[in-house]
Amino acid sequence: MELKEIQGIFHKELDNQFGKEEVSSFFFMLTEHFFGVSRLTLALKTSIQLTKSEQSIIYDALSRLKANKPIQYIIGKTHFYGLDFKVNEHTLIPRPETEELVQWILDDYSKVDDKLSVLDIGTGTGCIAISLAKNLASAMVDAIDVDENTLKVAHQNAISNEVKVNFILQDILAVTDLKNYNIIVSNPPYVRDLEKEQMQQNVLDHEPEKALFVSDDNPLIFYEKIAKLAFTCLSDNSALYFEINEYLSDETKELCEACGFKKVTVKNDIFGKPRMIKAKM
Repeated sequence: MELKEIQGIFHKELDNQFGKEEVSSFFFMLTEHFFGVSRLTLALKTSIQLTKSEQSIIYDALSRLKANKPIQYIIGKTHFYGLDFKVNEHTLIPRPETEELVQWILDDYSKVDDKLSVLDIGTGTGCIAISLAKNLASAMVDAIDVDENTLKVAHQNAISNEVKVNFILQDILAVTDLKNYNIIVSNPPYVRDLEKEQMQQNVLDHEPEKALFVSDDNPLIFYEKIAKLAFTCLSDNSALYFEINEYLSDETKELCEACGFKKVTVKNDIFGKPRMIKAKM
């Protein structure tokens, strides 16, 4: 069967579910990943044939898309801050907003000559820690996560991106003290249970719940713990960075101030939503 015919089947089966443009994007992500066939290649060579085994691969991907499995899990990787990251069911898929958090840190520290120490709490794929290690040449980077399987993926990502990160299996809620750091950053779970109805089905069905959700009665549990720990181990020229729930920006700012931070800045993302905080002594 020609690949062009299968493209038509993708649109017939998925357009109502995702929209034509999204389906086109999915299709070419799959053909490039599995067969090395780009959008341009198919436009120039419209009669590309797939073998039976290749057809089986692409139809399996179609079935998983129909079941709302994220495309990143199907191809097993995603892009973040110009780097490739392996992802699987143990890891949250990195979001573009988190790239903005990384950029904020780099804007503040990329010209600092001193050797920096960095801690990423709840590292997941390692996207924040690895991106910082890649772009802050002299930085010593530690990264904590509570899940052993998640850390295995993060370690593989560090190797493939040729950076050194010290990964630590640890539950931050059980930590009583931290060593001194110049930068502490975290994108902890922050989606309240009451907000689940706003989430896309592919996220609810496939991404790890413990990396996303917190209870309605204590939604800032991770922020409070991390802010208290950070206040004891950051110096005057250091900073704590959070990705935050846009609906709880005021509460998160007040929490950081209650923990002792004197200068707390809320930053909007490119869509104008309050999604990041920086807290300094």
